[in-house]
Amino acid sequence: MNYNESQIDKRILKGLDEMGFVEMTPIQEMAIPVLLEGKDIIGQAQTGTGKTAAFGIPMIENLRSKASGVQGLILCPTRELAIQASEELKKMAKHVPGVKIGAIYGGQDIEKQFRLLRGKLSIVVGTPGRVMDHMRRGTLKLDALQMLVLDEADEMLNMGFREDIETICESISEERQTALFSATMPDEILEITGKYQQNALHIHVPQEEMTIPLVKQTYYVVKGREKDTSLCRLLDYMSPKRALIFCNTKRKVDQLTLILKGKGYSAEALHGDLSQHQRDRVMTLFRSGKLELLLATDVAARGIDVDDVDMVFNYDMPQDMEYYVHRIGRTGRAGRKGKAISLITPREKYKIRSLEDYCNTKIKEKDMPTAASALTVKAYKSVSDAVEYCEGKDLTPYMKIVYKRCVDDGLDPLEVAAAFLRMNLGEIEPESEQEPSEKRRLREKSHRNDKRKGDNESGEKKRRGEKSARGVKEKRKAEKSGKGSSAKSKKGKKDGKRTNRSNQNRGHDKRRAGARKK
Repeated sequence: MNYNESQIDKRILKGLDEMGFVEMTPIQEMAIPVLLEGKDIIGQAQTGTGKTAAFGIPMIENLRSKASGVQGLILCPTRELAIQASEELKKMAKHVPGVKIGAIYGGQDIEKQFRLLRGKLSIVVGTPGRVMDHMRRGTLKLDALQMLVLDEADEMLNMGFREDIETICESISEERQTALFSATMPDEILEITGKYQQNALHIHVPQEEMTIPLVKQTYYVVKGREKDTSLCRLLDYMSPKRALIFCNTKRKVDQLTLILKGKGYSAEALHGDLSQHQRDRVMTLFRSGKLELLLATDVAARGIDVDDVDMVFNYDMPQDMEYYVHRIGRTGRAGRKGKAISLITPREKYKIRSLEDYCNTKIKEKDMPTAASALTVKAYKSVSDAVEYCEGKDLTPYMKIVYKRCVDDGLDPLEVAAAFLRMNLGEIEPESEQEPSEKRRLREKSHRNDKRKGDNESGEKKRRGEKSARGVKEKRKAEKSGKGSSAKSKKGKKDGKRTNRSNQNRGHDKRRAGARKK
């Protein structure tokens, strides 16, 4: 459904339009009408399916303008998710007067949160531990609460927040509306819904819709030692405006961040070893668009909920297939198209087949772009950035310097600009001298096979020749042997005839001698 076709408050629709929301996602289309009626729901959907808008829009619309105090409470598993959810809600409520939204979480100055809570907030977004802390202190009062949302409930339970959640639920009015969202439905979730929800409607987004069809999934086969170079080449060729790069360990996140920074990329790391101040700084830069590349582990990325991430890179393949779905769910949001790119070694190809079966999708293999083509794209981007930088800037002093030098030395300004590009980017080799590593590998393999085939054919011919030669020799030998036997046979016959004649003559001689005696 298109948002403009819905019955949502026009002031909220204006904010959604500014955020780029056009079509409702499945979870939004199913959950918003039910929540607007004031009913409890259990929403089963993965991260990245639009849950924040699914509960945020009804919460803002159902606020009572004349009521005082906190009317909406959203519990999130991580600080990052709490911050991002509050920022999203602020954008949705931008044109709704009197709505104040704030986030409270651990690691932030408590005095700052005291001042925030004294500002008569309409909606509070926070982590269970910090919400409990303020409730005990009396700085957060929930007497006027109308709606409670448990976002990513399974993650909160995995992180040990069950006791805090139950304490909060038991401390607020039973007349409230409760919405629970979770990717999975373990027994603990069902126990909580049974205790703290009333006739909740179960809304389930099917698995095939969880993988987000607007995400184009591809992979590149590279050698392990070529991963860094391959990633840089893809970044140059694809030129993402805002991308997430996933690694399996904090150590690899730090190492790769240093490598990318050293090559001039706008990159920062996000993992559990960073202080809250560092995490806030990095996320502020990433959300504002001042940071292009954010490198993270799966655990640290749980709280990342930025709509306009155009690419996700899997530098390391995830150890769990569910993590893959979570990763690629960071792009292709709110009706936008996204790309998920994986770098795999030849031995990891089986993982792609497993993921295709698990996600019921096709992940296409692609050839690595050539170094020349990647550098050419990077050069065009550099020129575009320079042109954009020129707008509204007074470059007269610099133009005078270039003009004077060109006149004095007889230089072409175009050559000077090209020299700047080459100095900063390096030499672009002719395209014909380059070829993708995978194609080169296949060509070399084919060449080896042809050579092996040729060697086999030559060997076979040689063997045939040798066999033929042996046959001729044996034939000649046999013929020679045959002639010898024949000669001996003839000689034997002659000798036999001579012997017979001799015997006959001797017989005649004996008969003659006997006759004489008589």
